[in-house]
Amino acid sequence: MRSLLAALISLVPVAAAAAPAPARDFSIATVAPGAWTYQALPGASEARFVDSGGIARLVIRCTKASRQVSFSPMTAVAAASIFVWTSSMSRNIAVRFDAKAMRVTADFSAFDPLLDAIAFSRGRVAVGLAGGASLVVPAWPEAARTIEDCRI
Repeated sequence: MRSLLAALISLVPVAAAAAPAPARDFSIATVAPGAWTYQALPGASEARFVDSGGIARLVIRCTKASRQVSFSPMTAVAAASIFVWTSSMSRNIAVRFDAKAMRVTADFSAFDPLLDAIAFSRGRVAVGLAGGASLVVPAWPEAARTIEDCRI
C-alpha cells in the first residue's frame, strides 16, 4: 500500500513556489549623459536633469505652499506606476500620465523617506517603467536642494 501511495505521489506535479524577481542593482549602471540644473521659482523650486539635446528627462519640483515634491520622468507611454532605485531604497510608485507633457508624475509629502534616499543616494538614481528602459542619472546636489526647499 505504501509503495502504491508513493508511486501516486510521484506522479503529481509539484508546484514550485514562484520566487520574486530580484531587484535590479543600478550601482554600477552607466549614467545618462546630461546635467542637473536648479532653479528657484516664486513659491517653488525645480531640479531638472537635462540631456545633451536640452530636453528635461527628469524634473523634481517642490511646491512650497503644500510642501509637496513631484517627481516627473519623461515618457511617451502611459503607465500606472514607475520604479525608483537608489543605493539604499527602491520602490514602485503610483503615477498619473500627462500625454501633452509626455510625463508621468508622482507626488510626495516633503518628508517621505524615498526623498531622503534620492538626496543621499551613492552615485546615481534610476527611474523606469516596468519592462521599459531605465533612466540612470547622477546623484548631484540639485535634487537634494529642491527636496530641502520643501522642508524649510
